[in-house]
Formats: sequence, C-alpha cells, structure tokens
Amino acid sequence: MYLTEEPMPGPCAVLAVLAVSVIASSACSSDDTPVPSKSDQAYEQDIVNGMHESLLTDIDALHAAAQALEDAAPEPSGRGWDAAEDKQAIAAMKAAWIDARTAYEHVEGALAPLFPDIDASIDARYDDFLTKLRGKGDDNPFDDKGVTGLHAAERILWADAIPARIAEFESALPGYKAARLPANEQEAAAFKHALCAKIVADAALLRAQWKPTRIDLPGSFQGLISLMNEQLEKVNKAASNEEESRYSQRTMADIRDNLAGTVPIYELFAPWLISKTNAKDAAKDGAKTHRKIRQGFDTLAKVYATVNGDAIPEPPETWSAEEPSEQDLRTKFGTLYRSVQEAVDPTEAGSIVDEMNNAADILGFPKPQDQ
Repeated sequence: MYLTEEPMPGPCAVLAVLAVSVIASSACSSDDTPVPSKSDQAYEQDIVNGMHESLLTDIDALHAAAQALEDAAPEPSGRGWDAAEDKQAIAAMKAAWIDARTAYEHVEGALAPLFPDIDASIDARYDDFLTKLRGKGDDNPFDDKGVTGLHAAERILWADAIPARIAEFESALPGYKAARLPANEQEAAAFKHALCAKIVADAALLRAQWKPTRIDLPGSFQGLISLMNEQLEKVNKAASNEEESRYSQRTMADIRDNLAGTVPIYELFAPWLISKTNAKDAAKDGAKTHRKIRQGFDTLAKVYATVNGDAIPEPPETWSAEEPSEQDLRTKFGTLYRSVQEAVDPTEAGSIVDEMNNAADILGFPKPQDQ
C-alpha cells in the first residue's frame, strides 16, 4: 500500500462535451514523450496530492447537492406530497439528485475500493439492499434504515414514472414494496430528515475521511480498471432490468460520468507510466501503453456519444448476453453492447482494460489477489 501524509445542458450538448473533454484531456495532459525521470516515490507523492485535490472537488459537489436535495424536500402540513401542489419542490429535488449522482459517478472508480461501506450505503441498488435484508423488505422507504442512498431517493422521486418493465422485475424480488411518494406528513418529514439526511451524512463522512493518508495507489488504480471492466456489465444489466439509475432512466448518463471521472484520475498516473520506457520490449514500454490507453478512452467516448439522451437504448426482448443473435446485435442496444465489449473486453489484446492491466504491471502494482 502506497501511503503519504496528510439549468442542465441538453443531451446533445452533454454528448459533445463528453467526447471533446475526453479527447482534450488526452491532448492537453501529459504527452507520451518520456520526461526526465524522478524517483518512484516522487511520482507517487505527485499522484497522491493530485488525487486528493481532484476528487475533493467532486466530493464537495456531492455533499452540496445532497444538502440541496434535503433542503428542497417539502414538509406539507397535514398531508404527504402532491404531484401537482409540490411540483416545483419535486423538480428542485430531482435537479439536486442529478447533481449528486453526477458527482458520485465521477469518483466511484477511485473511492469505492477505499470506502466500501460508504459506497454501499450511498450507491447500492434496491435489489442489493433487499438481498441484504434477506427478504424482509423495507416497510418504511423514507427513513434512514434498510434501503438507503441515492437510488432509494431516486425510487421515490420518480415513483410515478418508473417503466413498467422495471416495476415488473422488482415485484418478483423477496421483500418488494411498490415505489410511492410520501403519503402523509410523517413520511414527508422522514424523507427529508432521515433518508436525505443520511445521504448528506454519508457524503460528509466521505469528505472527512478523504485524506492523503487513505490513498492506496494500487487499490485506486485497480478501482479505475474495475470500473472500465464493468462498463459492459452496466450496459448488459439493462437487459435484465437491473441497471443503475433505472427509475430516472439516466443509466447512460451514469456510464458517461464514469468515463469522464476516470480519465483525469488516470492522467495523474500518466507521467510515471511514461517514464517507464523499455526499448527492448514494447509490451513493457510505458509510453506506448499510455498512448494505447488514451486511444481507448477516446474510442469509448465516441461510442457513448452515438447514443442520444441519458437512457440506455431499450434492449430487444430476445436479448441474450451469452449468445446474442445477429439481428439483436444490429439494434441500437446491440450496437452499443458490441462496441463497448470491443473497447473494454479484458481478454481482447489492446482493449482499455487489457492495456490498463499492462500499465499496472509496468508500475509494479500487485495483482488484486496479491494485495
């Protein structure tokens, strides 16, 4: 372990910004020209300092958005929420939720391995919580017990807009309760002062614990690799209705945010990787590996930019991840699936995950089972 001391743009604009930002990050950050070598310890210190400051920005954004969500939650006297009467408050809560979700997806890859308990509390899906509850379910979805976090709040905020296929999938889960708005004054108060307050508290705890001494460089780099490796899984889960932001239909936005957050953190490792030149063995040449990783990020950003809007294309009913038919692969969902598979498949030489695993070896990071 390497330790040291302490109004949303429209979908088309978001797609353009993502593609340009990933490519621009590659062009403007460290190039692949070997730089005067420093000691490994000096490179490690630079990365730790850079990670701390970079991720702190998103952690602060997460906390601010979570607080905005809590602040916007209405407490009607003598009643629960009304979709018409509380329309403005619900819109404000949804906007704050999107801000919080965006911030967390930016930092998920690097932070989830370091803070697994906070990650589970703030980011686990409804079905994950029900599995942990062993079929008992959560009779009070508005408090800070049982099902919590961003998806718990999302499930309530978008209760009247959940796709039928999602509701059908969840209804078969042991302990399932239908999503709904707070029905009375007590439930509205619980949503604000319990469920939302816990999200704020989790973000604050993450903020308090995010210190340079907690940064494990091998673990963080492996977290980035895992997040890229999971891009295909995140796409495929849409076919089984287990996708992440399934109620708001923003899973495609989540995936784009994962990539947008991974690139700048990876770039902190780039100077160290580039310094590891090896003229005799191209497979162990850091500069060449770095160049391939950059190309992979650019390719994936362009793939994501081909999808309009924030939702993943709806998969065909006959979809099979194990043996997708050629007809299904020609659908919008199938095209996305195949493109992401080609970009991240760890068994495919030259894929992002393959090259990032190679980079980890070049940097001397232990394999996950050896850590």
